[in-house]
Amino acid sequence: MTVAVLSSLIRPLVEPRLPDGIEARWFMSKEEALELAPEAEIGWFDFQQPEPMVEVARAATRLRWLNSIYAGLDFLPLDILAERGVVVTNGAGINAITIAEYTVMLMLAHAKGYRDVVRAQDRHEWLQDSPGKRELAGSKALLLGYGAIGKLVERRLSAFDAEVTVVRRSPGPGTLGPDEWRDRLGEFDWIILAVPATPETEGMIGAEELAAMKREAVLVNIARGTVVDQDALVEALRTKRIEAALLDVTDPEPLPQDHPLWSLENAQVTMHLSGRAQTLMFKRSADRFIENLARWQAGEPVSPQMDLRLGY
Repeated sequence: MTVAVLSSLIRPLVEPRLPDGIEARWFMSKEEALELAPEAEIGWFDFQQPEPMVEVARAATRLRWLNSIYAGLDFLPLDILAERGVVVTNGAGINAITIAEYTVMLMLAHAKGYRDVVRAQDRHEWLQDSPGKRELAGSKALLLGYGAIGKLVERRLSAFDAEVTVVRRSPGPGTLGPDEWRDRLGEFDWIILAVPATPETEGMIGAEELAAMKREAVLVNIARGTVVDQDALVEALRTKRIEAALLDVTDPEPLPQDHPLWSLENAQVTMHLSGRAQTLMFKRSADRFIENLARWQAGEPVSPQMDLRLGY
C-alpha cells in the first residue's frame, strides 16, 4: 500500500475515487499534517498560508510525489525536495481561465472608467459622459509570461482586436526573448505581467522600466507582487509617470491598511482574488489528481511537473 497524506478539504471529491493500493490519511490542521507527514509517500499539503506547507514538506522525509492546487510554489524548500528526488505537480492551469477573464475585466474596467460609474450610482448621480474613453481594439499590449494563463490572456485580448506582443523564455515568430522587451517598453499601452516568481523575475519592473513606459501606459500585474519594485511603482503613480496600475497581487499580502497603494486614485488593488473568482477550482484539481494517481501507479509521468531548478 502507498500512503497518501491528503487535506480533508478535498476528501469528498477524492476519497470515493481513490484506486486500490492507496492508503489515504486525512488531516484538518497543521498539527495533524505534521504528525502524518513522515509516513507520506504521496502528499497534498495545501494550506491557505505558505508557512505550514513548508513545515509539513520538510517533515515528509519519505515523500516521493508532492501535489498542490497552487501554481506558484516558489516558497517551498525546492532544494530539499530536489535533493530527496521528490516529483512536484502544481496547479498550473487550474485557475487559468478565471485569471485570464479577470485580467480582461480589469483592463475593460479601467478603459471605460467603470469604477467612477459605480461610484456615481452610489451617489444616485446620472453621468452625462463616460469617465473612460479608451478601447482595447487597436491598443498594444506587452504580455510577459506565456504559460497557461498567458496563452489564455492573449487569446481573449486578440478577440478584442488588441495587438499582443508576447515575451517568453524561448522566443519564436512574433514573440520577444528575455533580453529584447525592455528597449521596446515605450511602444505599449498595456504591460501585463504573467510570469512565475523566480530569482530572475524578482523586481523585473523597477524605476528604470517604469520610466521607459509611455505616460499613458497601464501596468497589469497578475503574477506576484515581488516581480515589481513596489516603492518605485508608488512613486511612478504619484507623479503620473504612468497612467495606472491594476494589481491583483502586491508585496506583502495582505497589503497593510496604511499602504499608499490603497489611496492612490490610479491604482486598483483586487486582493489576489482573480484565481478565486470561480467555483470549479477544487473539482478541477481533484480530477487532475485522480488522473495523475492512475499514471503514478502505472509508472507513467504525472503532470504538470515543476522544474525544481527553475522554480516553476
